Amino acid sequence: MSKKAKLLTGVLSVAAVLLVAFAYYYVVLPPINIHAPGFWIFVIVLAAVFTGVVGLCSMTMTEYYKEWAGRQWKQSKPEFKSKKAERFFYLCAVLTAALVVIFLIGGLLSSEIVNASAYQKLLNVETRSFTDDIHEVSYDQIPVLDKDSATTIGNRVMGTMVDMVSQFEVSDMYTQINYQNKPVRVTPLQYGSLIKWFTNHSDGIPAYIRIDMTTQEAECVRLEQKIRYSMSDHFGRNIYRHLRFAYPTYMFDDISFEIDESGTPYWICPVKKYNIGLFGGVTIGRVVLCNAVTGEMTDYAVEDVPQWVDRVYSADMLISLYDYHGTLKHGYFNSVLSQKDCLVTTDGYNYIALDDDVWVYTGITSVGQDKSNVGFVLMNQRTMETRYYVISGAEENSAMSSAEGKVQHLGYKATFPLLINVGGQPTYFMALKDSSGLVKSYAMLNIEKYQTVAIGDSVNECEKNYRQLMVDSGIVDEAESEMKKESRQITGRIEKMVQTVLDGNSHFYILLEGQSRIFDVPLSDNADIVRYNTGDTVTFSYHENESLNEVTKVEAAQQTVQ
Repeated sequence: MSKKAKLLTGVLSVAAVLLVAFAYYYVVLPPINIHAPGFWIFVIVLAAVFTGVVGLCSMTMTEYYKEWAGRQWKQSKPEFKSKKAERFFYLCAVLTAALVVIFLIGGLLSSEIVNASAYQKLLNVETRSFTDDIHEVSYDQIPVLDKDSATTIGNRVMGTMVDMVSQFEVSDMYTQINYQNKPVRVTPLQYGSLIKWFTNHSDGIPAYIRIDMTTQEAECVRLEQKIRYSMSDHFGRNIYRHLRFAYPTYMFDDISFEIDESGTPYWICPVKKYNIGLFGGVTIGRVVLCNAVTGEMTDYAVEDVPQWVDRVYSADMLISLYDYHGTLKHGYFNSVLSQKDCLVTTDGYNYIALDDDVWVYTGITSVGQDKSNVGFVLMNQRTMETRYYVISGAEENSAMSSAEGKVQHLGYKATFPLLINVGGQPTYFMALKDSSGLVKSYAMLNIEKYQTVAIGDSVNECEKNYRQLMVDSGIVDEAESEMKKESRQITGRIEKMVQTVLDGNSHFYILLEGQSRIFDVPLSDNADIVRYNTGDTVTFSYHENESLNEVTKVEAAQQTVQ
């Protein structure tokens, strides 16, 4: 072969490898980081392609004749063009194999088999008191919808938006966040198809869905400035590609959609941190916030993330970290063989709003799967703070079955329980849904005395039934129950009144001058409240709660002249 032909062959070989490298990188978007398994796969694929190209360019087909029984056949076989070409091919093959071996050994040395103690210490778990941490909350703070119900409601809302429904769909993300001190789920719209992206991408995505988890009210929030960076976009405006080209070495975890306190949409992009060996002990080290409208990105250390951000650590990551903590305290082989003192999370989790953060809740049970819990944990999705509470009782799936048994004639299905405090008692709270996924009634079940199950068509009715059932069952005595619901009295001038609807019933939320507490006046029990206006002086009898005080009686007061 002439020098010119050899040069052309070399150029074409390099061009082929570079083309494969560009196509793979552009589509798969692996981080350029030795701790990322995807980067090693990227390098191994390139090495294998390069070795294959070298082999094709280094070999030629040699013809020869094969004779048998006096007859000859013309055949050919591949042979290296030279010893030098042969040595170079085998060198490339050995280097490719070496990369594979390093990748496999790195995975083994990063595993919990070798580093059980390090994995067990990834999560710092603090044992806390249930009654000190979990206060009785107002029921306007309890999310009664799960993700499936939120999805059903969101799709129905989208179906009413006649100007958008033909071009856009609702994403199935539905991130649960705290928005203006209320638990909500938010999810963006997305392009309905590639063709619809072609016809709409110049304008962007016009809205997102916001669902109040307590009132079940959903709203399609239209944006003045539309979302231009999303998962359903393509090329440079695809959020993954936008992040990768800006941060080529970052190893991003699951990205979530959130809104800040003013309603501006953001992508929350946690960056993985590998703490053990090459590929082990994954936590979060940094967070990139990307404005979904402008594409502007801000990089934060995980401890400096703004307070409004709720989801830095995914629920699945926190669950895995606790499982390492609970099973590896006596080493890896104990977790597999004798399983002494091994604890794991139960099958499922839910979210609780606490201290203006979203916490993952799940029960803790022994590895033996005895259908009961020995305690439960709360894990902060922004800070990774983990709190453990020692409470024995029903495992969540057993509680769900017990609640469903109370309404088996209706065929309702229970949502995964929420953990709440009712009268100082740890209690499972569940919504009961019909076959279409809509919430029809509610259930409360005492965790420690799980035969105690109360049902109600509204949250307030369910609570009243549950409190009475605890008295009837001897869990608390009547005097104790009344003490916990002790009525107080206050007189003040009305500063602000807001009317709302909870569980189909009208309520007034009232602020009195000089008071930070909010008073909840149910219209069904206190119809006279409609006679009063801002500036009137009123006297309330109420039950004191953590954030919202339930008014039981409104007494006559001085009224302003209209």
